[in-house]
Amino acid sequence: MASHHDAHPYHPKDTIGATMKTTMLTGGVGLFASAVQNTLARKNVGPWGIFVRSGGTIGVFAAMGGTYEFVKNASANLREKDDHWNVALGGFFSGAVLGLRARTFPAILGYGAALATAMAGFDFTGGSLFGSKKSTDVDEFDRRTQLRTAYQTSVEQTFAELGEGRGITAPGYAERRAERLKEKYGYEVPTSAVPAS
Repeated sequence: MASHHDAHPYHPKDTIGATMKTTMLTGGVGLFASAVQNTLARKNVGPWGIFVRSGGTIGVFAAMGGTYEFVKNASANLREKDDHWNVALGGFFSGAVLGLRARTFPAILGYGAALATAMAGFDFTGGSLFGSKKSTDVDEFDRRTQLRTAYQTSVEQTFAELGEGRGITAPGYAERRAERLKEKYGYEVPTSAVPAS
C-alpha cells in the first residue's frame, strides 16, 4: 500500500535563506515592540532608548523567529517529511529561547512545551484562523456549484424518506387527502381553498 509520503516526494528547503528572512522579519517586529516600550516609558530616555533600554526585546524576537524557522526547516530536511512534527520541534526551541530570559530550567522547558503545543496544534488543524486553505487549482465558481449540488436531493427522494404530512406536501396532495378522508370517514372535502369574503 502506498503511503502519502510516496505519492508526494519531498523537496528540500533552503534552511539558511528562510532563516535569514524570518530573523529579519521577526527582528522588525521586535524593533516595533521595543519602540512601543520606549514610548510608554515613564522617563524620557530619548530615541536611542529603543536599542539601549529595551533592545533585548529586538534580540529575543529575532532569535525566536530565526530559531523556529531554522529548526523547522532543518528537521524537515533531515526527516524528509513536511508535517506538524517539524513545527512542534521549531516551536519547542523557539519557546526555549524565550524561556532563557527567565534563567531557569523549568521556564525553558515550560515555554518550549507551551509554544510547541500551540504551534503544532495550529498547524495540525489547518494553519489558519479562518478555516482550511482553499485549493488554488479549482475555480471558485465551479467549487461553489459543486457544493450546492452535492447536498441537493430530489423531491421524490425526500417524500420517499419523510413521507407526506407535517407541512411536507407533494403535488396532488390535496386530492389524495380528500380521497383518503372520503374512504375512511365518508366526508366530502373540497380540494380547492374556500374564497375569502
